[in-house]
Amino acid sequence: MQRRQFFRLAAVAGLAPLVRPQVAWSAHPGHRPGAAPARPGALPRAPLIKPPVLRGPELLLRAQEQSAEIAPGVMARVWSPGPGPVGPTIEGRTGDRLRIRLDNALPESTILHWHGLRVPEAADGHPRLAIAPGGRYDYDVPLIDRAGTYWYHSHAHHRTGIQAYRGMAGLLLIRDEYEDRLGLPGGDHELPMLVQDRRLAADGTFEYEPVMHEQMEGYFGDAPFVNGIRLPSQDVETTTYRLRIANATSSRILRLALSNGASFTLIGVDGGLLEAPVTLPTLDLGTGERVDVLVSFAGERVGSTVSLLSAAFPSPARMGGMGMGRGMGGGMGGGMGRMGAGGVPQGGEMTLVEFRVTRSVSPVAWRPVPLPPLPLPEARRATKTRTFSFESAMMRHAINGRTFDMERMDETVRFGDTEVWTFVNDSPFPHPVHVHETQFRVLERTGGRAEVMPWERGLKDTVLVLPGERVSVAATFDSYRGRFLMHCHNMIHEDMGMMLNFAIA
Repeated sequence: MQRRQFFRLAAVAGLAPLVRPQVAWSAHPGHRPGAAPARPGALPRAPLIKPPVLRGPELLLRAQEQSAEIAPGVMARVWSPGPGPVGPTIEGRTGDRLRIRLDNALPESTILHWHGLRVPEAADGHPRLAIAPGGRYDYDVPLIDRAGTYWYHSHAHHRTGIQAYRGMAGLLLIRDEYEDRLGLPGGDHELPMLVQDRRLAADGTFEYEPVMHEQMEGYFGDAPFVNGIRLPSQDVETTTYRLRIANATSSRILRLALSNGASFTLIGVDGGLLEAPVTLPTLDLGTGERVDVLVSFAGERVGSTVSLLSAAFPSPARMGGMGMGRGMGGGMGGGMGRMGAGGVPQGGEMTLVEFRVTRSVSPVAWRPVPLPPLPLPEARRATKTRTFSFESAMMRHAINGRTFDMERMDETVRFGDTEVWTFVNDSPFPHPVHVHETQFRVLERTGGRAEVMPWERGLKDTVLVLPGERVSVAATFDSYRGRFLMHCHNMIHEDMGMMLNFAIA
């Protein structure tokens, strides 16, 4: 297939740091009349829900504490900018202009960041813009990006992790004329999936109180939640589905796989659709990354099940020499040395969604359709190179030896320039690195996996850098001037200061 061809279908400012007990939070459950208290291990799978869809040009999001059903008969207290356990899905088209009002009815300050979008400084959700309880913030968001799967989440200072965990996150889908040509599965055959992991205690409450080891490696839940639903299932037909998957976990790397051994057809990544599809048996996603994939159930019999997994893999954490145990030697998730940490460890297998084949339908035919080339930044045009070292040690997460200062300007980039940034991870832990206000091209990876992965070959805003790796990216800063952020998207690391300001001037 030629590079420019594609397939077509024919037929969420609290200042308390994470190390303090104030971070602990639980969602007091309620139950439907007559429902017995649920034990987490005994809860059945719940139908996957699609969050309500909001379309502009004018939208209202009200961040508030409310009760929402997260499992059959289990109502939990969540923090959400919509009526469900996570935020509504916002849809728009390239060229649209959204005016979004955020009302804060939460008991602490908050602000939302539109992850992956290139937006004016005032709309980016910098933590210094957080609004106090009872306040409101008006966003003016021009949609200048390509069709793709984007998302939004809290960016409150020191509180990003806990607020997103409670439900201050949602999907944002952009469509355009080029996507329209593809005839991709839509309606019931398009499944947006905001993937999180949480801990549900024996009394049905949520838990979020990172212990020392979790403040270093990250916070891991004991069960998956998709679109706010614990252990979801989805009825499917014997045809092709489009899964739009965002890793919204606090810290977990997802290794996406299908239980029947079938492959995914990868059609898009962070910055939108690829020029041509790629067939892959597994894909790895760090926190913040997204993929757009096609999955076929055409060969499955009615009554069978196929699961979307986060497959098992050896934890990439290297904790030896830190007084924290031996990490990699423990197999899946590191095993030894987690020092009181809970949840399914990094690399432990999780069943994200169980698909139940309930109806047989006619097969679907496909044919290629050309798409325009991706606007990938070119390294040869770079006017400057910068190196950023991600450091995690002694209860501290830093970039180039410094933790985040709200007002300090760390780097200044000239408007319109293309630069090459290299992210160096000599720390013991993985770092998914996110750059606001640009979509970059991954140029090379040395050390570790030593290659640009197939799911990193399109436009990206987040790239996973494992211990021992150096990843170089090319980015062009030509959309808006102002102050923006670059940070690790492991939300524990971010909240503890692994973030910096850069100016486009």
